Amino acid sequence: MIEARHLRVLRAVAATGSFSAAGRELGCTQPAVSQQMKALETSVGTPLLVRSGREMRLTQAGEALVRHAAGILAGLTAAEEEVAAIAGLRAGRVRLVSFPSGSSTLVPAALAALRAAHPGTRVYLEEAEPPRSVELLREGDCDIALAFRYEGAAGAEEWDDLVVRPLLSDRLVALVPERHRLARAAEGSLAIGELAGEPWIAGCPRCRGQLVEVCEGAGFTPRIDFATDDYPAVAGLVGAGLGVAVLPELAVESVRPRGVRAVALEPAVRREIVALTLTDLAQVPAVAATLDELARAAARLGAGG
Repeated sequence: MIEARHLRVLRAVAATGSFSAAGRELGCTQPAVSQQMKALETSVGTPLLVRSGREMRLTQAGEALVRHAAGILAGLTAAEEEVAAIAGLRAGRVRLVSFPSGSSTLVPAALAALRAAHPGTRVYLEEAEPPRSVELLREGDCDIALAFRYEGAAGAEEWDDLVVRPLLSDRLVALVPERHRLARAAEGSLAIGELAGEPWIAGCPRCRGQLVEVCEGAGFTPRIDFATDDYPAVAGLVGAGLGVAVLPELAVESVRPRGVRAVALEPAVRREIVALTLTDLAQVPAVAATLDELARAAARLGAGG
């Protein structure tokens, strides 16, 4: 019989590459890790690890078990949380991963409302951009991943195995210095081709790829002078007159830049912001409540915009 604690140890060994490193990660001793791995191999009746000197690698059976471990552990978590809720235990834990502009706009309002309604529920927040955030969800290292994808982008099927909760449609806007010749368009819109001759400041890798794609669709390749994952840095560089940029409105909202004008682009380019979780985890009361609050926060933000 496979035990959950043994699966957690196997995942740690596979991730760290050694018993001692796995022990440090799990807060136990190297002999304890070795003992639990032996017990797991006895349970399944086949070796899971091949030890060669200081190196350690998974057998085919070990790889298969690690691949299934995230789903198994997620199912166990779902069962434990649901049973606790049925028994009247008003407690829960949710591990949330969000991209930075979501962390500073959607997440605070959602978590404040969740705490007011369910004070016993604890939420742990980490930051990661997609696709890394989605990988963390599939690997069992978070319960909800805030992610985004651009309209018309390839790979629409990448979330087919997940529960997808749509939150917000986030439009791209151009950022230009206040005294730029096109700043007067701030009350209207402009075509991205009007910025073809400008130096550019690019954002995160996925946004950077989208920028190049949109510009090439308009018939030019942007001359990127600066690239940074830090949205305040993007806004600061634009405000200093060093170039122009294209950012999602949510990112601009999170920065509130000075010396910069945000101008709508035509035709509109949008990214879909969603909350993702696993099918089993969607049934966990604390996870479901967090998804609901994220949806309400997105609705309020959309109405405010």
